[in-house]
Amino acid sequence: MKLSSALHHPSIITLGSVSSLLLAVAFLVMGNGLQGTLVPIRAGMEGFASINIGLMGFGYYAGFILGCLYTPRLMARVGHIRTFTALVAIASIGPLANPVLISPFVWILLRGMTGFCLAGLYLIIESWLNEKAENGNRGFVMSSYIVVNFSVITIGQLLVMAEDPSSFVLFTVASILISLSALPIALTTTNQPTPPPVTRFRPKKLYQISPVGMVGCVLIGLGQGAFWTLAPVFAIAQGGGSIAYTSLFMSAAVMGGALAQTPLGRLSDKIDRRLVLMAICFGAVILGAAITLLGVYHITLSFSAGLFLASLFGACTLPAYALAAAHAFDFADRKDFVELSGGLLLANGVGSALGPVIASGLMGWFGEPALFGYHGGVMLILAGYLVHRLRQRASATIETKQAFDLGATAAIPTVHALPVENVAQKRRRFRALKVR
Repeated sequence: MKLSSALHHPSIITLGSVSSLLLAVAFLVMGNGLQGTLVPIRAGMEGFASINIGLMGFGYYAGFILGCLYTPRLMARVGHIRTFTALVAIASIGPLANPVLISPFVWILLRGMTGFCLAGLYLIIESWLNEKAENGNRGFVMSSYIVVNFSVITIGQLLVMAEDPSSFVLFTVASILISLSALPIALTTTNQPTPPPVTRFRPKKLYQISPVGMVGCVLIGLGQGAFWTLAPVFAIAQGGGSIAYTSLFMSAAVMGGALAQTPLGRLSDKIDRRLVLMAICFGAVILGAAITLLGVYHITLSFSAGLFLASLFGACTLPAYALAAAHAFDFADRKDFVELSGGLLLANGVGSALGPVIASGLMGWFGEPALFGYHGGVMLILAGYLVHRLRQRASATIETKQAFDLGATAAIPTVHALPVENVAQKRRRFRALKVR
């Protein structure tokens, strides 16, 4: 009886109804995770300069911004399924073309194409998930989506160890995985949702709602965009050319960030979110300085110590966007949630596009360890700005705080995943459950 009632729980039923969407995103993100680590490694093998690898990061995030802006128009014209299959077809071209067309300029264009397609594909899946979810289980559905994202992107990064990156095989695997993501969507029998609204980006309004949210998302993008693009280059150099170390280094950073997301978010429900964000900023500064000094003085860590340091760095870095976005939601009216969510993502995209270019220039001058010195410098600026804002504006009250929702605030783009209750409402609901 207990098993039967559990299987008929509304959240489980809803999750079953979106299983095809979660399967699609699993294939898609796994392929993108593999490609995201593989491309910088292969670029280094081909002798591409650090600045060219940085420009690939710029291309990816610039394409991502354009995809966020223009995909809703395409969805309105031809629908979710046709748009999804078209974007998958285009996205699968990128990894196949990389080993055929060995040119920095071509690879920058290919990364821009990939970023455009990935933004649209995320947007389609997320708008569909939100259409299927209800207010009572939206957090469960979107959190499940985020868990799938973090899990499969780690698997994708680990796949780099399966074959020599100098061969064609891994690029083919990435293309196959991306192509497979079209099958669950093309064969689904569920109704297509209403096309999402076109995302408007009004920086002035975003800043008026939440200066910390706006400035924080740009600065976090400056740091994280550089990390995602160039960390494989650092790891391959630090690990003595070891592909296994590079793959595990990236995976450790992702898992560290994934494990820290929810505990830090829950803590920020209880105290000023800016204090939690400031704490992890200082943590990132300290770890960045440590990693930089280790590289400068050619101090080699053991395999396990390097991975532990990477996981700590991920824990202090990856939750930052979620905390900044959650803080912004605390001061916004519900009617502004969609525009705010999309605007913060675009602000983060602007920073993410610029970060790899700046960091790659520093790496070209000072060597690979400069990546973490740069990241620490950006986080130090953000920490200083947070100190300034703490003196300018009081913290949101428990009644106005939106309960931390990983699905609404994770750095994985969730443009339409919106908070459904504030902290006070959530506490009252838990008290009522205890009484029962």
